[in-house]
Amino acid sequence: MGLVYVEAVVRHGSIGVPVRLLVDSGVTYMVLEKDVWEKLGLTPLDEVELVLAGGSVIRRRVSEAVIELKGYGERHTLVILGESEDENLLGIVTLEIFGIILDPLKREIRSARLLMR
Repeated sequence: MGLVYVEAVVRHGSIGVPVRLLVDSGVTYMVLEKDVWEKLGLTPLDEVELVLAGGSVIRRRVSEAVIELKGYGERHTLVILGESEDENLLGIVTLEIFGIILDPLKREIRSARLLMR
């Protein structure tokens, strides 16, 4: 299984920044590299604890932005304000906001079959 990346535009106010996001269905929230969220002028709204794959816990600040995915439109989402060692990630919450899923076999994102029970 390989890595899946998507191209997007992240916006805050009148500023938009094109980004390449690694799609990671094991990540809860979208993460933006420090230089990206600083260009957008995002400010922290809260702070959360995040558990890394190895079990260690880190703290990161959280904000909000608009993300545009070609073919899927624009949505408002929570964003983890990454530090210098973090990379741009598209997590499960943002995927669900768009109603899309990661298809790891085809290495692409696609519309999800939404359930209402």
